[in-house]
Amino acid sequence: MIDDQESRSGRYVAAGPRVALRPFTAGDAEEFTARARESREFHAPWLFPPLTPEAYAAYAGQLTDVPTRAGFLVCDRADGTIAGFVNINNIVRGAFLSGALGYGAFAHAAGRGLLSEGLGLVVTHAFGPLGLHRLEANIQPGNAASRALVRRAGFRLEGFSPAMLFIDGAWRDHERWAVTAKDPVLARARGRGGV
Repeated sequence: MIDDQESRSGRYVAAGPRVALRPFTAGDAEEFTARARESREFHAPWLFPPLTPEAYAAYAGQLTDVPTRAGFLVCDRADGTIAGFVNINNIVRGAFLSGALGYGAFAHAAGRGLLSEGLGLVVTHAFGPLGLHRLEANIQPGNAASRALVRRAGFRLEGFSPAMLFIDGAWRDHERWAVTAKDPVLARARGRGGV
């Protein structure tokens, strides 16, 4: 179990009742890729996380070494295992102060609310220590679980972009969902103990 001492030690960026966030490390390659391989059917056709240690090293390196990205492992506080991940990509500073989210739960943790709690912690971290103003999630219209996840976190549907991202061999349409630091929905969620 992850205790408050571990959270305060700096290993964890944030902790909630059931999950804690921490950065990706090289030492996570084995567990992360094993979870990704176990979750291939669960993730298809939406998500393709790295399945080998070599692919993980490149992926994690982008999230830890590139200043326009931040990656967080969502860890189950009960046993410390990796339940999923939330990444902030394409971080733009200056007048925009924005980032684009990428995320996924692993099959063993799906449906338990762990990623929802983790996303709330990432949103709070993004609008707090990271100093961002806006987060966007681009979601394929058929991905009902992802749409429900961001809706629970206070995101609003802003638009539709045809052929926006090249995924699994084709250009895919996406809905654009977003939240800003001062959104009233977000403030209400914080008041209820969420986000």
